[in-house]
Amino acid sequence: MRLKSLGELCGLVSKTGPTSEDLNRTVDLLAGLGDERPETVSSLQSPYKKLKEALSSVEAFERHYLELSHAAMEMYRAIGRLRSGRLVGKSLAEFYMRKGDPEQAETFLQEALKSYVSEGWSLPVTHTRRQIAECQKLLGRTEHYLQTSALLAGDVNLSTEERKHFCQEILSFAGRSGNHSHKVTLSMNVFAQLTRLQFHPSTASVHSGAVLQVELTLRCLMPVSVCIQELAASIHFDIDHGGTHGRSKGTLRQTNQGTVEFEQGNSSAGPPSSTAAGPTLEMDEIQDRSPSDNSLNSVGVVCKNAHLVMRRRENDSPLDMPNCVSPPTAAMKEGGQMLKVQNVTLEPGNNSITFTAPSGQPGNYTLRQLCATVGEVQFVLSHIYPSVRYEVYSQEPQLTVEPLSEPLLAGMPQLIKFTLLTGHYTVKKGDALQLSNTETMPILPSSSCTARISSPDAELVGESALSIQSSDKVTSISIPPTPPYHVLEFHLEVLCIIPSGSDRPANERLTNGEVRHRPRRYSHPDTPMTAIDQRMSIDCPWSIYSTLLALTFYIPFKTKHSLLSAGNRKYIQVCVQNMSDMNFTLAEVKLTEKQHLSLELQSFNTKTNQLLCSKHSVFCLWEVRWKDDLPSCLQCVFSANFCPLNQDSSAFKPFHYQFQLERVTTLYNVRAEIIPPAGEQHCRSGLVCGLEVCITRLTEPSEGEIAEDSKTDTDGLKTTKLMYEVADSSSNWAVCGKSSGMVLMPLKANATHKVQIEVMPLFAGHLPFPKIKVLKYLPHNAAAAIQPDPDSCVENDSLSLLDKTLDDQGDTASIRSRGSVHSVGSSDQQQRGVAMPRLEPFSLGQVFNNSHSQQVLVLPTADDHIMEVNAT
Repeated sequence: MRLKSLGELCGLVSKTGPTSEDLNRTVDLLAGLGDERPETVSSLQSPYKKLKEALSSVEAFERHYLELSHAAMEMYRAIGRLRSGRLVGKSLAEFYMRKGDPEQAETFLQEALKSYVSEGWSLPVTHTRRQIAECQKLLGRTEHYLQTSALLAGDVNLSTEERKHFCQEILSFAGRSGNHSHKVTLSMNVFAQLTRLQFHPSTASVHSGAVLQVELTLRCLMPVSVCIQELAASIHFDIDHGGTHGRSKGTLRQTNQGTVEFEQGNSSAGPPSSTAAGPTLEMDEIQDRSPSDNSLNSVGVVCKNAHLVMRRRENDSPLDMPNCVSPPTAAMKEGGQMLKVQNVTLEPGNNSITFTAPSGQPGNYTLRQLCATVGEVQFVLSHIYPSVRYEVYSQEPQLTVEPLSEPLLAGMPQLIKFTLLTGHYTVKKGDALQLSNTETMPILPSSSCTARISSPDAELVGESALSIQSSDKVTSISIPPTPPYHVLEFHLEVLCIIPSGSDRPANERLTNGEVRHRPRRYSHPDTPMTAIDQRMSIDCPWSIYSTLLALTFYIPFKTKHSLLSAGNRKYIQVCVQNMSDMNFTLAEVKLTEKQHLSLELQSFNTKTNQLLCSKHSVFCLWEVRWKDDLPSCLQCVFSANFCPLNQDSSAFKPFHYQFQLERVTTLYNVRAEIIPPAGEQHCRSGLVCGLEVCITRLTEPSEGEIAEDSKTDTDGLKTTKLMYEVADSSSNWAVCGKSSGMVLMPLKANATHKVQIEVMPLFAGHLPFPKIKVLKYLPHNAAAAIQPDPDSCVENDSLSLLDKTLDDQGDTASIRSRGSVHSVGSSDQQQRGVAMPRLEPFSLGQVFNNSHSQQVLVLPTADDHIMEVNAT
């Protein structure tokens, strides 16, 4: 450094060489050096001799100065002091500039600029960059000079006049006219910075053909207004097959309500930006789906900016350092889809520019590059980071039908909601929905059915009245014209008719008159109500395929009936239970005979005009009076009006419940009596008592009964076999000995048979009598002629299958007792398929049990034991 100062003082560094004044100064300096020291006189490379030689001529000074400078730089590099070596290089650059060699000077200035930028020295960066611009201008490196001029034009360390000078350098070159093979491409970062991007609408997802606007915020770094002929953003289009049939799953992940904020490095005057250490990872998911069924095979993660993250960072050249002169390596790609806006003036500071994005073809559109054209100069942002994209989808029309309120109740008018998402289809005048009519779910006519048309943003566009025309098979609904990607909504009133019992096949009836449910009528696991599925097809004008409409209705009421007997008097009891959460008023309860025969029904206790609340029941009881000419089977209909509260009662259809009623004649009367043990006035628990069962025949036999199972005994009387059984399902009694047996009963009025059975009460208190059952015992020859029900057949004397047809089962002890006493047939006969005798229960009401609800007093057993207690 001192040698350089002496050379400047003596005029040895200038281009023209030393002047006469410089030579006189050089002579005075050499004279002032004095004599050389004795110890270095004999040395040819002594500092004294080198200094005198360096000051003797321009060539000698240059040779010695360059030799010493390069030696110092090599030494600093060898010991790892790169910064000191680059400072020596900057001194060399200034030497070459004075000598008129800008090419050599630029190399050392770039090395020095790298140190200043990495260490954040603001003023040295500005000073060095200005020196580099001077070298580039002298060397005629236009692109590099314009890039450096743009950096200096945005450098706040320079005065306004200096910044305007460098900005004018760019504008002057951009305004030149001429036929250039290609335009000069510069980095966008030195001219303007992209700070913000916002989509309108904010979802960044629109349907095909819709308007999507992209608003950019650019911060212009120039000190004056700059007129841009064209600002364009290149777009990469990716076909998304998921968006062609509906809304795809891709969304703008980088946005917050459609806005992207871009991180910006500090200005050239400040410290280096955080991105100097490398950009942040930009990750995205990738999915591998099966081409056949679109099922997901694998999921992975990929780095979208690996080319930036993985680039070499060590031994960077000056062009790779942040805020250095760096012409872009790639210009704006041509040929793809572009966002363009013409004649934009950028003012110093923030500027807002709005583009209209292309939205014709469905898929994903990713913004890649940004280019600002100023005359012959293009400022290009080669990579928009983070990645920004928007979605264009094409949606097929979708028609959905759903209840207006849950649940749908059968038997009363219900509103269902039709929602049509038009998608890419335009509903034209005359388009109609064709609904196939079903007898079980008619569409109720309405004179005031209105359709609402809404925009994709749920804003009401208009309302229009619907035209509904019905025929025997089809209901036609004319829908109003609707633009694409709008929502059309309207309501229709339907009625699900509750199926009556007469609609069921005869083989689906149970013995108590109830009917089995068909497969489409079931009980939903979430509600106790019986569900009925209703289906109809809808033909739409935009598709050749029919849309299947499926609705589930729930029957709000549960009804059951039973035939009760009290001697010769018969009663019909009907129980109605509300299973829904809606309150109803019960009115006009009736029980009528469907075939209009002479059946007299006298209401015994009809509860009418009552409130039928949720989960509550009402009972109605009728006394039945038979006529002699009445057939044995009748069809009776129970009907009632259920009016929903706070609704129009006339809109609810009366609820009908139809069941089969059979004329039943009581054949046998069973009377039981419990006899206390000998010497006891009352029964006691644990002591064996006597049970006397008296079976009495009440009527004379009919012709069919005589032909069916009667035989003639030795006295000439017609008899039939009966099976009796004593069982106690409540475990209050223990049957001692046999609990069942067979008796021969004369087919004569008032014929009586008594059976003695031993029973033992297990508990004290008022115990109900053991249950006594009487069954028909049919011989094996009757089995082939009658074709018995398989459920009622008994094989190899086991009565377990019989228990399935009875209301209550006997205990295990009774079953073992019965099997040991009445054994018929053998296992060999069963294997050979021989017809076995069977048991058949009597019809409901044919056997009247007088002791069905009777109780007997049982006293506890006297305790005569003495318990000794020792206390210590």
